[in-house]
Amino acid sequence: MNNIAKIVIILILGINMQAEIYKYTNSLIDEDSPYLRQHAHNPVNWMPWGEKAFEKAKKEDKLIFLSIGYSTCHWCHVMERETFEDESSAKILNDDFISIKVDREERPDIDKYYQDVFYLLNKRGGGWPLTIVMTPQRKVIYAGTYLPKDRRSYSPSFKDVMNFLVDKFKNSPDEIKKSADSIESAINQYTHIKTTKDDISFKVIDSFIQDVKASYDEIYKGIGKSPKFPHASTFDTLLDIYKVTKNQDALFMSEDALKAMANGGINDQIEGGFFRYSTDGAWTIPHFEKMLYTNAELIEAYSKLYSINPTKFTKNVVMKTVQNMDDRFLSKGLYKSASDADSEGVEGKYFVFYEKNAHKALKDAGFDEKNIENILAYLSITEIGNFEDEQTNPIIDTEEKVPSNLKKAKIVLKRLREKTKYPFIDEKILTSWNSLMASALFEAGIIDEKYPKKALRVVDSILKNLQKNGILYHQLLQGRELKVRGLLEDYAFLSDALIKAFEYSQDERYLNKALSLTDEAMRKFYIDNVWYLSDSDFKSIAPLEDSSYRSAQVVMIKDIYTLALLKGDMNLYEKADNMLSHVANKIKNHPSAYPEAIKLVIISKKAQIDLKGPKSRMSDLRKIKKDVNYPYMYIVEENQDLLQACTAKQCFAFSKDADELEETILKYLQK
Repeated sequence: MNNIAKIVIILILGINMQAEIYKYTNSLIDEDSPYLRQHAHNPVNWMPWGEKAFEKAKKEDKLIFLSIGYSTCHWCHVMERETFEDESSAKILNDDFISIKVDREERPDIDKYYQDVFYLLNKRGGGWPLTIVMTPQRKVIYAGTYLPKDRRSYSPSFKDVMNFLVDKFKNSPDEIKKSADSIESAINQYTHIKTTKDDISFKVIDSFIQDVKASYDEIYKGIGKSPKFPHASTFDTLLDIYKVTKNQDALFMSEDALKAMANGGINDQIEGGFFRYSTDGAWTIPHFEKMLYTNAELIEAYSKLYSINPTKFTKNVVMKTVQNMDDRFLSKGLYKSASDADSEGVEGKYFVFYEKNAHKALKDAGFDEKNIENILAYLSITEIGNFEDEQTNPIIDTEEKVPSNLKKAKIVLKRLREKTKYPFIDEKILTSWNSLMASALFEAGIIDEKYPKKALRVVDSILKNLQKNGILYHQLLQGRELKVRGLLEDYAFLSDALIKAFEYSQDERYLNKALSLTDEAMRKFYIDNVWYLSDSDFKSIAPLEDSSYRSAQVVMIKDIYTLALLKGDMNLYEKADNMLSHVANKIKNHPSAYPEAIKLVIISKKAQIDLKGPKSRMSDLRKIKKDVNYPYMYIVEENQDLLQACTAKQCFAFSKDADELEETILKYLQK
């Protein structure tokens, strides 16, 4: 057999092997999103969101099945394995539906709209996977989340629900139409809000603290019971409140919760980095996915705590979290989005330990028996475990003394972990989440000067890689074209990072870029006193509340306030005040739902402060800022002899003496 014949046979075998591996391939194969591509070989005839799918639904007169999730979502994987990879379930979808997949991280505007629909129909929050069924005209008739393949006592099966809806659509079209029209009317009333201006007083700060106290877990710390989320924006705001008012409750709740999380199983005790949330109220067992935004917001919160109470414990939490994000997510100057909970198809497999395996690994590495015993006790790694199958997710037993050789032991345990494949990492680069990370790194400058330098590099990388021909984009996947244009969260979070970049570097181009982005955002996303998540035909109102991460519309209003201060632009300041007045009523009625928005109240009623002075006095201004420790204070280099302190409305302190200026600022803030 000659060489050409051998090559032909190899190619044929390769094609046949590929066909055997991938029995099915649908149109998601051409998408950029890793989540959509995960579903490209399901037997379901998935289509991406777009007019092609909607026209097909109308032409074939079929219901639309919309499934929204993300690549590191545990229950999304479960529903895929049970249902979307099941040929009998796929047949139902292929015969009677046009099936559409959406990555909620790629299109948070679509996700937010249908999460609101779910809430409206079910009177509770939704989640992922989100399951929506619509008429061919895109009118919703059903909203659910995870549906099991088989009927359970608490839930109908996927097939039961889909077959019921298909039967109604085919045999009772008037009933379906009436239901769809009714739901559409309710959605329109819910989403087409009319805002009214209202005033808000500084007293709402006290209401916010009392609301948080009412839901605070005094036993295990944190907010709520289970599942328990970090609520980073709440604690971040409480720390700001403490800096402004010295309210002890604000500090104690934040400090206790952040310490409990750092010692708990929601924090990866071996490698660092926080998981998305805890399945229990005691912070013991998380869902094991790690999100960039979770870690960015917690880095910022712990850094703020360090600025108030600079302990070695808090410093180590920040440093280990940043290091984990660098080790796992950083690539070519930017951070990937998230890592999965599952390893080799099993949730948490990479992260948990059998006691006997951990003991053996430490023994083989030369640790003596007593030291091993102390290390395992400190990390709560026991024979009975705290997770499935007598495995342990490490948590710190605060009753135990810190054992000797702990750092070396963690290296050994990490090496033991690495016998299991690390979970899937979503390589999607998001402008918004990278901007959150950059802002966090600037905040972490209180701990180490290397962090703001790193933050500056991240900001530069965003501007270089996620802008093209003057257009800001939402996401980047290496080797693929930029397609999804910037959303409100991209403009808001990037502007915030740019303002911090300006203050750190005093490079005017960062400030001017932030100003141009906020101007563009107001034109694109702010219509009739309402902020929208995108400027596409699909209109989704930007939430005021902080959910997975802080509210983009609130951050944008804060950006406008800050730019008004730094640019001395009262017109811009009045715009921000007007925006706050249109959401004031919501904040007053339920303050704890809007922690980031509480910062706007402080800014509006207490003011931001701009410290000005010549380049030769920058060290003096930085010392004043550190000493005063007011959360809304900025430094601007200005060619003048005097040092100044100004609000957006007036300059209130002038002096050549730094100590005198600091004293005047402190008196001003005590008013």
